[in-house]
Amino acid sequence: MKWHVLRPLWVAIGLIGAILVARVFLVPDDFGVHGRNFTYGYHRLGNIQEWKDFPVKYQGREACIECHDENVEALNSSTHTAVECENCHGPAIGHPDDVELLAIDTTRDLCLRCHAFLEYPNSDRAELISIVDRRHRRRKECIACHDPHDPTESTR
Repeated sequence: MKWHVLRPLWVAIGLIGAILVARVFLVPDDFGVHGRNFTYGYHRLGNIQEWKDFPVKYQGREACIECHDENVEALNSSTHTAVECENCHGPAIGHPDDVELLAIDTTRDLCLRCHAFLEYPNSDRAELISIVDRRHRRRKECIACHDPHDPTESTR
């Protein structure tokens, strides 16, 4: 064979060999087929315990109702019933033991994540009121007129 064919062939064989050698050092020993529980059956067995030990950041509305039952009841009867408390208040990890108060995001941008009017076909979301940001009381924060737990128009 000519050298112009053999050189690239040797380079390809060398590259494949380098990848196989690197794989021996980089892939953990517990990686492989451990039952059909995961995609294609491949996963790292030690990862299961790592995920079990991972701290849960978001506690859910059930954790909030213990101390804030009046807010949760108002939220459950409002149009924001599908919105979890931690979407606005942030993750409740360590609250109330390590973190006394959760930082509340009262910016206009937070409300617009769900309520911005999107000019796309089929974007009319009947369950959410969409607003055009540049026309809806642009200089005010949303909480100046709306209570997030009961978002009907109010005069604060």
